[in-house]
Amino acid sequence: MSYEILQQTIPPSFSQGQESLQRVIDKIKGAVALSFSYQAEDVVALHFLSHCRIKSLEVFTLDTGKLFDECLALHQQTEEFFKISIKRYLPKADDVKGLEERLGDWGMRESLENRHLCCHIRKVEPLSRALSGKAAWVTGLRAAQSVTRSELKSVEYDEKFNLFKINPLAFWSEDELFSHIKKYNLPLNPLYAQGFKSIGCRPCTRAVREDEDIRAGRWWWENPEHKECGLHIKE
Repeated sequence: MSYEILQQTIPPSFSQGQESLQRVIDKIKGAVALSFSYQAEDVVALHFLSHCRIKSLEVFTLDTGKLFDECLALHQQTEEFFKISIKRYLPKADDVKGLEERLGDWGMRESLENRHLCCHIRKVEPLSRALSGKAAWVTGLRAAQSVTRSELKSVEYDEKFNLFKINPLAFWSEDELFSHIKKYNLPLNPLYAQGFKSIGCRPCTRAVREDEDIRAGRWWWENPEHKECGLHIKE
């Protein structure tokens, strides 16, 4: 592990941020992966990476089987815009069958344990396959998104997946995010225009009011400190 990489801060500016991100990537020995979850942050993170020199980059998504139709349409639009292929990782069929027999359509709402089980099968296990053999994982996480991400850093070491985790938008505000998308005419999920501020699976995501928190529409029946699916929980 390089201590110098972990001390790198990526400023909330495209030009300066891209230069800082390139310095981080130059120190990474191995393949880099970007997780694309159809949110505005991921599009901007991908825009950053499209301006970086990277020997090996995989852009992937976790196709949970519960995605909004708007996300599926954005998948193709993003591929065409950036001239890339976004690889799909699906949950294991037998695991999904057992999960649906146990929980039905809405059982994930009955307890935190059930919801975590659903997220593990549909997201965490596929993510472990997606990150296998990778040296770095680029995300669209922002510290301002929720109380569970308030201590986010630009570069961290993820002990769970044994790789560097790079968060180029860690210190970006919501206004900076959407201003960047507008300036560069980047693809944007139409769900934002319908009142969504954070986008996940259909059964666990709703639109929010203007006065609500960004992630209030994610697992809205749970307490704020529980609102993670397991992908970004530190061990």
